[in-house]
Amino acid sequence: MNIALIIAGGAGHRMNQDIPKQFINVYDKPVIVYTMEAFQKHPSVDAIEIVCLDGWHDVLRAYAKQFGISKLENIVSGGKNGQDSIRNGLYDIATRHNGQDDVVLIHDAIRPMVSADVITDNIRVCRQYGNAITVVPCTAAMLKTYDSLSTTEQVPRDNLKITQTPQAFFINDIIEVHKEALKRGITNSVASCTLYIEMGKKLYMSVGSEKNIKLTTTEDIEIFKAILNAKKDEWMH
Repeated sequence: MNIALIIAGGAGHRMNQDIPKQFINVYDKPVIVYTMEAFQKHPSVDAIEIVCLDGWHDVLRAYAKQFGISKLENIVSGGKNGQDSIRNGLYDIATRHNGQDDVVLIHDAIRPMVSADVITDNIRVCRQYGNAITVVPCTAAMLKTYDSLSTTEQVPRDNLKITQTPQAFFINDIIEVHKEALKRGITNSVASCTLYIEMGKKLYMSVGSEKNIKLTTTEDIEIFKAILNAKKDEWMH
């Protein structure tokens, strides 16, 4: 089975909104619903699990019912950081899906524009090589700074990739990595890919998209709206 684990545990303070950014309405639909729909519609995704902020579980269940997210199996609470939240979701998924062939795709709730092609390639690479990190090429000039103000150093971009989600793993493998990380005192890795690297594991890359944006600021919401409007224009022709 392929199970999507959507991480919606953040409070979204950088948005300066009263509600978490994953629940902000865009054209009468919450951001997280767009994200759930991407996995609901994908024929290779069998189930959806969500790690959600406390106090929003019932709201999320109501949205799932309203928008026909029939693949939603369970909602669990987030932890004190991202690593904690992911582990909570993984442990819960493993109570139902713990076969050797079960793959989990860990995805940010605030990446609502993830395409079917990105999901498909993430699953393909994971099943072929054992894991898959969605990436896009680094196209900008990269500068290194030590004081956030000035620089005398560049980082060659040819070998750089920018990570996105989903990030796919065999469920039993990633649970073992999380358990081992706790034993080693690694408790606040910023993403699944960084956790694997901190644990000395090799990662494999799948194809991302520049449209697979992460909604972190209010400007990102405007970009999201523009992409949605561009899609509407395509449907009209």
